[in-house]
Amino acid sequence: MSLITLRNVELAFGSVPLLDGVECAFESGERICLLGRNGAGKSTLLKVIAREITPESGQVLVDPGTRVASLPQDVPAHLSGSVYEIVLAGLGERGTLLEQHRRAIADDDYDALERVQHRIEAENAWDLEQDVARTLTRLTLDPDTEFTTLSGGLKRRVLLARALVAEPDLLLLDEPTNHLDVDAIEWLEHLMLGWRGAILFTTHDRRLLERVASRILEIDRGALTSWPGNYGNYLRRRDEREHAETLANDRFDRRLAEEEVWIRTGIKARRTRNEGRVRRLEQMRNERSARREAQGTAKFDAQAAQRSGRNVFDARNANFSYGENTVIRDLTLLIERGDRVGIIGPNGAGKTTLINLLLGTLEPDSGEVIQGTKLEVAYFDQHRAVLNPERTVADSVADGSDRVQIGDSSKHIIGYLADFLFSAQRARSPVKSLSGGERARLLLARLFATPSNLLVMDEPTNDLDMETLELLEERLSEYPGTLLLVSHDRAFLDNVATTTLVMNADSTVSEFVGGYSDWIRQRATPSAPVTAARIASKPSLAAATSTPKRKKLSYKLQRELDALPALIDTHEQSVSRLHKAMADPTFYKGDAKQIADAQQQLAQAQVQLERCFARWAELEG
Repeated sequence: MSLITLRNVELAFGSVPLLDGVECAFESGERICLLGRNGAGKSTLLKVIAREITPESGQVLVDPGTRVASLPQDVPAHLSGSVYEIVLAGLGERGTLLEQHRRAIADDDYDALERVQHRIEAENAWDLEQDVARTLTRLTLDPDTEFTTLSGGLKRRVLLARALVAEPDLLLLDEPTNHLDVDAIEWLEHLMLGWRGAILFTTHDRRLLERVASRILEIDRGALTSWPGNYGNYLRRRDEREHAETLANDRFDRRLAEEEVWIRTGIKARRTRNEGRVRRLEQMRNERSARREAQGTAKFDAQAAQRSGRNVFDARNANFSYGENTVIRDLTLLIERGDRVGIIGPNGAGKTTLINLLLGTLEPDSGEVIQGTKLEVAYFDQHRAVLNPERTVADSVADGSDRVQIGDSSKHIIGYLADFLFSAQRARSPVKSLSGGERARLLLARLFATPSNLLVMDEPTNDLDMETLELLEERLSEYPGTLLLVSHDRAFLDNVATTTLVMNADSTVSEFVGGYSDWIRQRATPSAPVTAARIASKPSLAAATSTPKRKKLSYKLQRELDALPALIDTHEQSVSRLHKAMADPTFYKGDAKQIADAQQQLAQAQVQLERCFARWAELEG
């Protein structure tokens, strides 16, 4: 019997069915990628399979004993506890035993320790502790960090670790590469290829899709279609299907038009008409009105401002540190107008710091970074900080106006948003109701409504569907200005970047011609990765290979430790607020003193944040 079988599953939110008579089965050993446009129902289908949502009709049949674990796209609001506790929860009863063992060691409770050790041996759970430690190390997660203090991206990493350590028969992964660096993505790719059970995943990472998927499922207008084979085979057969569908619809529409002419002809036709023909016409009308048209493709262009100076950024032996932690060392770099620069490196390696140094948001400790003239910056923020969840989609772009200025002409906001696949109803909805992919498209709409000659894009591919992603590649390739692109999407970097900057383990930045694959070919030997030892200066990202006994703290030090999460949250909010303000294209057109003051405040807040993290690591050690 299949692990899970869906039979005639139906589910609708509102009047339009997301799942319309869906049927499918999942066998052990399959690696299945679920594709579909943003909002087509991919996440909903995964939740139905995980039994988190009950369909309105149909059956979800699960083979007895089948274990299912999932990585959701949205982080559950109720989760709390340490990273280690959250991950252990994926192991069920055996995870509870390991957590009891850990607490007994921390509390010096030898009686409890002896009892739990016997139970762990009976359950053969000792190896699981090492599996958890290896997974946390690979995903650069500190086991002792409180889950609620992590960013949204790190929380998803914790949930990914929880799903992986459970070793389920069916693993459900909703955009698993979001917020992972290249090394972690390649590790995940290798793990998925060797997975003994079945995997059903969604992804925008075409390189991962091409290498991992053995079958493609496509959800389109409520229907689920299975395509055996790899992604290339799916693309060929999908194009054939779409061509056949277009021809069939055209034939149907011509017949319907002919029948409509017949029914509207004069008295002679009405006297001689055949009642069966009238009934067929009525049936054709109903069939045409029930037809669900395929979602269109987004249409957008980046607005170009006046040309900037030839030299956009000129860095000369620039250095920058947070306290004693050197992040950028001896940066010497020249970026000219029209360059498309990809920036890659592990999470925590300093990519955002590098961008802030180039933009002048941070001042180097030594050396200099010279910004070019006439720069007009547009910033794409991967954390969506510039989007107010309570505002409507239209207000988020037009700021309360009903029109936006596009080049030399004015365009109604509803028409402009239609180019980004937002219906009139969706344009009036609050941002908080949007899916992750829709928020990414909204950020693109906001970004491209502003003229610029320097685009700074931080992980723009997260949650975008394939069609929008490919269009974005085309538009960025045609963009006449300069592009700074932080991305872990290897195919996207290959298709867009003309230069790649790589963050090295010694805090230096290396420059290579071309994209990701060009960097792989050009480097003489694989460069040393930015290891957990370097990233350990940021405890929220620190790797840990064991769970050592925590030292006892005095009352005063314990109170200091207890107060640190709130203090860290305060500094993180300050940093986020200042980043949000600086992401506004009008920020750099304001008063020079106010710009300098804001940059100084940001530098101070980041230093204070690093000090709090360092103190936390010291007290937790």
